[in-house]
Amino acid sequence: MKTYQNYINGEWVDSKSGQYTDVINPTSEEVIAQVPTSNAEDVDNAVAAAKAAFPSWNGLAVDERKAYLEKVLEGLKAHKEELVDIVVEEMGASKAFSRDNQVRKSIGELEGSLKALDRFNFEERYDTATVIKEGSGVVACITPWNYPLNQIQRKLTPALLTGNTIVVKPASDTPLTAIKFMEIIEEAGLPKGVVNLITGRGSEAGDLLAGHEDVAIISFTGSTEVGRGLYDKASGSIKRLVLELGGKSALIALKGGDKELAVAKSMNTVLDNQGQTCAALTRLFVPEDELEDYKTAIKDFYDKEVVLDDPADEATKVGPMVSAKQKETVEDYIEKGKAEGAEVLVGGGKVDRTGYYVDPTVFVNVTNDMTIAQEEIFGPVLCVLTYTDTEDAIKQANDSPYGLSGAVVGPEEEAKAVARQLRTGNVFVNDNPGSDQAPFGGYKMSGLGREKGYYGLEDYVEIKAIFEN
Repeated sequence: MKTYQNYINGEWVDSKSGQYTDVINPTSEEVIAQVPTSNAEDVDNAVAAAKAAFPSWNGLAVDERKAYLEKVLEGLKAHKEELVDIVVEEMGASKAFSRDNQVRKSIGELEGSLKALDRFNFEERYDTATVIKEGSGVVACITPWNYPLNQIQRKLTPALLTGNTIVVKPASDTPLTAIKFMEIIEEAGLPKGVVNLITGRGSEAGDLLAGHEDVAIISFTGSTEVGRGLYDKASGSIKRLVLELGGKSALIALKGGDKELAVAKSMNTVLDNQGQTCAALTRLFVPEDELEDYKTAIKDFYDKEVVLDDPADEATKVGPMVSAKQKETVEDYIEKGKAEGAEVLVGGGKVDRTGYYVDPTVFVNVTNDMTIAQEEIFGPVLCVLTYTDTEDAIKQANDSPYGLSGAVVGPEEEAKAVARQLRTGNVFVNDNPGSDQAPFGGYKMSGLGREKGYYGLEDYVEIKAIFEN
């Protein structure tokens, strides 16, 4: 079993606390590594290193900063198979999903940000003013466990390209992917102090980092509850916040649409990554007079696609939850659904094997006021709801405290018209794919700001107007 270190000011160093946190494989339930449990002195040292590196990094030509990130991109490609294996081992995502989404997504989105940089104007002229966009300072990147590589990449890439320096605090459940990413950054030769990594608990190291007086921006992905608390951390020194929070996204299946497509789109998002995806389409709205047809389609999909097994096996679709705590949370929600009167169509039992496995579950006869329809479960659980007409479907879909993602499956023009009425940051129409250039972020309690591409760059700059001839 290996013991790791923090990465501060270009060096791998022990934590000043002298303490370590176990990293557990959710498939075997065994301890596979130990990482530092960072304390206030570690946080201070990391922020000080980033602060000292900021002036020279911010002063580099944009093309020079871009060249460093191109080297990071090359490193991700060179180490992609190793990264896939680490994600499988410490998070439990299936090997196929880890390869095709966890790592591929990181590479694709980094490439998208580099392309967006070419059309990002750091200097513009308005009347007598020259308007300059420049780095803000030190960015605290506090990242979740569900996408342990890409959630760091989504913050690190735009922040660095726009001239900021960074301290990363990854989730304590999945720090090994982050450590490997730092090794890739070290190989790319970035100047000392530009990127720093500290590991530890969010309630300790994360809170200290977020509240640090020398941090200019808090960039956080995680629960709405924690995001709400970061407002307090930011208020003392008026920090800026970039928050990507929870979701309870809806897919509306319209009459005349492809039922199999609607079922596959929603089911895949709650099975891949074990449903531990904030943008998962966890509410499926179907016409009430077609419910029986959809129940049949769901059972057929479930029988053909659900393979719950070791995530290292290429055939596996559903691996374990990331932790015992997350397993307990999801199973509690399944019991709440039963108690509230929802009908279990498939699943709903217990998995008798080693590992933090949850039985993939689909509820029907769900009403939009039920707990399972309103709260983010973050597990392999789908809620099927019915509607009377399109207006009713839109109203129910929008009746949520969240607004992160969504989808519409149906006749193309009608589907596009419905998509425009959904109060959510992303909407997928039929089988149209996403884009690494398009913004990602939410309405309402799903967050502040946008990630990816051009819009991701915008969130990390300060804007200065110089009035001159």
